Amino acid sequence: MEFLVIIGIVAAIIFFLNGAGSSHGSGQVRKKLPPKTRANPSYYKTKAAQRERARPKVDHAPPPPIPASRQLKGRAYIIDGDTIVIQKIKIRLAGIDAPELDQPWGQKSKWAMVRICKGQTITVKLTGETSYDRLIGTCYLPDGRDIGAEIIKQGLALDGGYYSEGKYRHLEQPGMRAKLINYGHRGKRS
Repeated sequence: MEFLVIIGIVAAIIFFLNGAGSSHGSGQVRKKLPPKTRANPSYYKTKAAQRERARPKVDHAPPPPIPASRQLKGRAYIIDGDTIVIQKIKIRLAGIDAPELDQPWGQKSKWAMVRICKGQTITVKLTGETSYDRLIGTCYLPDGRDIGAEIIKQGLALDGGYYSEGKYRHLEQPGMRAKLINYGHRGKRS
């Protein structure tokens, strides 16, 4: 009797495994389906979140505090055509836009700034604004000349447009805007 019970159980298991006991038919072998997979979680994120994730992250220090006097004075170390360092503080020249170092005319712009500032004590009048990790200010030579105006006169920077309210536009040499813009410089930064 025990033998018949065991045979019955084994037969039921075989019958079940072959799928005969399901609604799929009689005696047909069921194909194994792949396990269910979920879509990548990023699929559900909004396009704005995807764009934000794709945007390169720029880690830079916050700008230093603005001195109460809104002035700095000292020797300048030149970063590029529109950024200098005085007293270990990065200064962005207000109202001008020079090409980046890796753009056409970028190196020439930097070396023109070096020639203008070399051996001079620079006075900076800060605007109270910041740009990334830099303070923004108008820089002057000891004789009172505006450094931004000097670099624009040499044709190696442009008037900053919106940010300068056209302060330096009259100093641009004819054709310089087209020259700098056509060769990779866009003239859109602050």
